[in-house]
Amino acid sequence: QVQLVESGGGLVQAGGSLRLSCAASGSMFSINTMYWYRQAPGKQRELVATIKNGGFTNYADSVKGRFTISRDNAKNTVFLQMNSLKPEDTAVYYCNVVGVQGSGLWRSYWGQGTQVTVSS
Repeated sequence: QVQLVESGGGLVQAGGSLRLSCAASGSMFSINTMYWYRQAPGKQRELVATIKNGGFTNYADSVKGRFTISRDNAKNTVFLQMNSLKPEDTAVYYCNVVGVQGSGLWRSYWGQGTQVTVSS
C-alpha cells in the first residue's frame, strides 16, 4: 500500500522560511509527476508547484521567485522550499503524486496535509 508522509510545516513570521518534505513509501512504487497544493480556510485547493520526472518545474504566479520544488527520485521524496513567506501563504499544504505500484494502474495519491501558518 502506498503512503505519503508530509513534514516540515509550522508557524513562522513573515519573511521567514520553511521546507516541506513528502516521502512516498510502498513496494515497487514508481512516480511520474509530483505536486504541492495548498488550501486556505474558506478557499479552494490550489496548485502551488509541479515537478515532472525529468525535472521540469512550474509554479503558481503567487509563489514564483519565492518557492522552489525539488525531488529525490531515489527516495521518492518531494520538497518545497518556501522563502520570503507572507501571511497569505497560510494554508494546509498537500503533496500529490502520480504513480504506479508494480504492474498496476497509474493513479493519484495524496498526503495528509501539513499546516503552514505565517504571522504578520
